[in-house]
Amino acid sequence: MLYHLFYPLRDLIFAFNIFRYITFRAVMAALTAFILSLIFGPPLIKKLKALKVGEKINKADSLKLDELHHNKQGTPTMGGILILGAVVVSTLLWSDITHRCIWVVLFSTVWLGLTGFMDDYFKQIKNKARGISPSVKLASQVILGLILGIIIIMDTQYNARLEIPFLKGGGFDLDGLYILFVILVITGSSNAVNLTDGLDGLAIGIMVMVGIAFSVLSYVSGNLNLSNYLLIPYIKGAGELTIFCASIVGAGLGFLWFNCYPASIFMGDVGSLALGGAIGTVALLIKKEMLLIIVGGIFVLEALSVILQVGTYKLTKKRIFRIAPLHHHFQFLDVPENKVIVRFWIVAGLLALFTLVTLKIR
Repeated sequence: MLYHLFYPLRDLIFAFNIFRYITFRAVMAALTAFILSLIFGPPLIKKLKALKVGEKINKADSLKLDELHHNKQGTPTMGGILILGAVVVSTLLWSDITHRCIWVVLFSTVWLGLTGFMDDYFKQIKNKARGISPSVKLASQVILGLILGIIIIMDTQYNARLEIPFLKGGGFDLDGLYILFVILVITGSSNAVNLTDGLDGLAIGIMVMVGIAFSVLSYVSGNLNLSNYLLIPYIKGAGELTIFCASIVGAGLGFLWFNCYPASIFMGDVGSLALGGAIGTVALLIKKEMLLIIVGGIFVLEALSVILQVGTYKLTKKRIFRIAPLHHHFQFLDVPENKVIVRFWIVAGLLALFTLVTLKIR
């Protein structure tokens, strides 16, 4: 909105010419989201405490895990509302909203945010330990994936081709399977972040690093000269997604201010489902779906640990890990929580750096 308000005045006041630069608007979007999170964080925490919307330790899952997390009992949750509010407001303020990709990614984020909100609402207000049923949650993700798949495939600048990193011109056409692939990306990314959100600051810290990496990827994908130089698909308007990703970084850092160990608030499903789906949508819009596996490697490992744990137990009645997801496994090995968090952050940071290096490996 600010872009459309001030940039047309550049002939009268030359300083407003700065609004043409995506880099400037991305930095301002990150700062705006960060400040909004810091301002509205304390009153939200206070309000959630008043409503008694707090973390509930479920004795039915694991007695040892409940013992490890007993100090989290009653900590306000549903803090993802703060993240989503900061991201949406900041994106609308600083992006060029005439580009359809902005509305697509905001639609996806809000859709999954509402799904997560309903899940948290049933857990916290209706006292249903499992929230909405898994089938309802999955149905919401599948429907969103179907809608996104149709929107993307109907856009003339997109195609059903899946680009393979490291290979010059590498890739293959998915043809009629592309929409199913979109559904897989959306459900996989949103659930993976949701599974990772189990320790103070773990998921949001990793998301900040993923957001930084995708800010760069979005920028180069929307820049004709850079995309041609790096031999990657040029997507018109994708540069504006840099503002969205930068907003996630700013909002994430602002939320981490309160969510770092020991946490004063948790994001809940309203935050984790939305952020996972948001980054999956960005990957689809800039044709970097395969890089999502690398940059979100921690999220992938967390999801795989659950899949392997459940699968092997059903087949052999034995467990690979002490407990799943993976971060809890390390807790059961008596690694302190804050060490698990920081070490996962370190790996996530290295994966983000490696993801950016792949731009030069063709």
